[in-house]
Amino acid sequence: MSLNDIVENGLCIGCGLCRSLSGPGEIEMIMTPEGRVRPIARKALGHSTLTQINAVCPGTRIAGPDQAQASDAALTDPVWGPAERLALGHAEDPEVRFRGSSGGVLTALGQFMLSSGRVKFILHVSALRSAPMRSEQRLSFDAASVLEGAGSRYGPVAPLADFSDILDRGEPFALIAKPCDITAVRNLARLDPRVHDHMRYALAFVCGGASDLSKSEQVLQRFGLREDELALFRYRGHGNPGLNRIETRDGRAFELTYRQLWEDEDKWMIQPRCKICPDAIGQVADIVASDAWLNGGPAVDDEALNGIIVRTRRGLELFDAAVAAGALAIKRETSFVELGELQSHQVRKRRAVWARLKGMEIAGKPVPVVTDLALKDCALQNSLADNLAEGRGARDRARRGRLGEPRPVPRGGSEAAMSKDGRL
Repeated sequence: MSLNDIVENGLCIGCGLCRSLSGPGEIEMIMTPEGRVRPIARKALGHSTLTQINAVCPGTRIAGPDQAQASDAALTDPVWGPAERLALGHAEDPEVRFRGSSGGVLTALGQFMLSSGRVKFILHVSALRSAPMRSEQRLSFDAASVLEGAGSRYGPVAPLADFSDILDRGEPFALIAKPCDITAVRNLARLDPRVHDHMRYALAFVCGGASDLSKSEQVLQRFGLREDELALFRYRGHGNPGLNRIETRDGRAFELTYRQLWEDEDKWMIQPRCKICPDAIGQVADIVASDAWLNGGPAVDDEALNGIIVRTRRGLELFDAAVAAGALAIKRETSFVELGELQSHQVRKRRAVWARLKGMEIAGKPVPVVTDLALKDCALQNSLADNLAEGRGARDRARRGRLGEPRPVPRGGSEAAMSKDGRL
């Protein structure tokens, strides 16, 4: 498919890896009027470039975990995939635990990988200092920088837009990102051996979907604010889940609870690719952290805690070392059944994706090639009526264009183009 085909059929998530694979000036990442980071071709792309893009794009190819990375003793589940260990835990450091989105596990692991010398830097995402409602790619070389990036970032960002340059550094690093970003990099590893050589760990969070920037802009409209007035836009954190807090340059402050921010599902403004995501639970990561709201959802603030899924032997070595060093505290072991109770919407999505993709195919739309993710096994956990309803719904939405996107064009004014790393 062409770059426009991928985007217009709702398969792009804006990771930016296509831009990294292209030649100078060939692909540019832009912010669209819908509030999505998307690639546009500034020059005609050659056949070899398009072939590479189609091979690595997490909208065209989504593969499950490498069985060679699991031990004979690994747990497995049709919905949740493989696991070496399942636990509920949190960062031992109280500040990390408080500032993280749930229990600070990913932040603590990022700091530990640096302090133990396992990696030279962490590739992750943080708030853009000059525009705190926006997100940017960050390379963190010390614990303070990792902590500064703590907290969920729901808006769009292209963390892989200069991934080839990162590999060119020739230094060991870890990636902390969305599951689809890690899928993209695992796809690239089949083509570029430098990924295996230099990316020592890939950590993910269980993802509820990436929202458009327009979602955040609606929050500002609620309070009658302009983006250029902002000094802080924290989506969550400083508790579990913590408040959505906004501060202005002139000292005003505004807050929403997590439930207030996400109470109306019709206004989540989740990107189309997320609605057919077969792996929002990070089956190709080494370690995955999830929310762990023991009452099924946050009333106000829950105990700061993460669900932890250790996926691979490499992840298990890291997990055990982090616990032994006091970076992580484990409350107790957990199970796939409990994870399903804590993350029931992820179970529903996994069971629905096979039928949704079939519905899109019936509508004549392209769908990603999905392998080794047990989608049919998940669908068999549904009734026939449920699968038919999911398939027909996706077919009808696809025919009406609701699962696609407009051809990407830049927003006007100062947002006409973005730099190579996906920032303004």
